[in-house]
Amino acid sequence: MKKTFDIDKINNFNSKTMVGHIGIEILEANNEYVRGRMPVDKRTIQPYGLLHGGASVAFAESLGSYAGSLHVNWEKEAVVGIEINANHLKSVRSGYVFGKATPIKIGKKIHVWNIEITNENEDLICISRLTLAIINYEKVVQSNKK
Repeated sequence: MKKTFDIDKINNFNSKTMVGHIGIEILEANNEYVRGRMPVDKRTIQPYGLLHGGASVAFAESLGSYAGSLHVNWEKEAVVGIEINANHLKSVRSGYVFGKATPIKIGKKIHVWNIEITNENEDLICISRLTLAIINYEKVVQSNKK
């Protein structure tokens, strides 16, 4: 299913969620990949002043989830993360990190995405793999009403 996001709409939609709170922005989204950026600032660092590994994982899952959603029927299906791992390879203290989610496997019930996060010099700082389940959208909406 070929779709593209209206980047301004998706960033506005997320402005009142954790994604918006920590400053994640989607920069580009298409059927081959999703790219974004996240600031390294007081919202995303750990006590030693380095980018928090959990912030990197949240960034990776956000990018992979957006990417996966481009490949489902939005009226009937949703994507949810069921497994994520991350290897933190280099520290970052300031500026922005940039992420790119690309597919490893896009199936009918399961997607697997590779997410690479780099610093402003394009050094690899984190690599992550995200597994998404494709679920019935109506079940998600119904469970939110309870």
